[in-house]
Amino acid sequence: MKKILVCLILVMTQMSYGQQFLTAEQSDPKNFNWIKGFPPAKEDILSAIDGSFFNFPALRYSVCHMREFFPTVNVASAQENRYTWKTKLDQSIDNVTFTPLESKKTMTWKESLQKNYTDGIIVLHKGAIVYENYFGELNKNGTHALMSVSKTLTGTLGGMLVAEGILDENKKCSDYIPELKTSAFGDATIRQVLDMTTALQYSEDYSDPNAEVWAFSAAGNPFPKPANYNGPTNYYDYLKTVKKNGKHGEAFGYKTVNTDVMGWIITKVLNKPLAQILSEKFWEPLGTNFDGYYQIDGAGIAFAGGGFNANLRDLAMFGEMIRNNGYFNNQQIYRQKLLYNFHQNLLYTILHLQLHFLLIF
Repeated sequence: MKKILVCLILVMTQMSYGQQFLTAEQSDPKNFNWIKGFPPAKEDILSAIDGSFFNFPALRYSVCHMREFFPTVNVASAQENRYTWKTKLDQSIDNVTFTPLESKKTMTWKESLQKNYTDGIIVLHKGAIVYENYFGELNKNGTHALMSVSKTLTGTLGGMLVAEGILDENKKCSDYIPELKTSAFGDATIRQVLDMTTALQYSEDYSDPNAEVWAFSAAGNPFPKPANYNGPTNYYDYLKTVKKNGKHGEAFGYKTVNTDVMGWIITKVLNKPLAQILSEKFWEPLGTNFDGYYQIDGAGIAFAGGGFNANLRDLAMFGEMIRNNGYFNNQQIYRQKLLYNFHQNLLYTILHLQLHFLLIF
């Protein structure tokens, strides 16, 4: 297969149809005074404690400044052999037209970026940057919250350890993490967790105030818990409480907790923090130019399923590595066997990569 293009987009948020929001231009952080002044005016302070940092349009500022709201741990970039992108910018891309799904009106590529509240985008063609643009609070030297793109990194790390024989994909999670024995993950295999085919009593419906995702979030909240709170106090403690609902391996179900279990397993078998592992396995050998970082909970546990923050050009290096079967920056970063596992388990791989790394063959 000939691989010719990698397209990477960081989109701030997806707006719901039928609701009235500020446009991308109107919601640009440059139009507001958030966190400006010495001290900032009371109405311009954003905080994770009261949730104001996550409200629209303030979120457009927050996703580029997450470590100002949460405790974090650094993911070190390369200190030598840093990679420099070749650029062959093609301005005609802005004028490409298309008709969006469920629409009869055409728009240009340039127009679509504002419609999608895009913060940053890079298009690669044959290893060179042919298109690059930034909006809002993001710039070429900045970092952006990856949210669920973090799952792609954790899943690839898990796949690497399987390919290297460090993890046995047929073993149960409880073989590596005994504390999970009585949870839903106790009899789930490593492969089932990687593929998200575990049967869990866990809802990720953010519109449902009773969905389990909110209990998971409360456990990972690094700030002091309310006086009447009696639930788990960190991510790992919560994972031990997840109940089983059905039979593992029968159906795919997108659930963030799978990735956080994988993050726990990875750190346990390598006896290193996840941030250090990601740096050693990817960020350093890729030749990244900027440190990334993970948001952490009150126990210092990295949020493997949605807490990574990175520079867009550095993240594009990861995408280009995938496109080239693990080869990048003059070295083979992961074994070819991992590529075979990707092809054999496309459901998990495509779900995450298609949203953030568009591979055209």
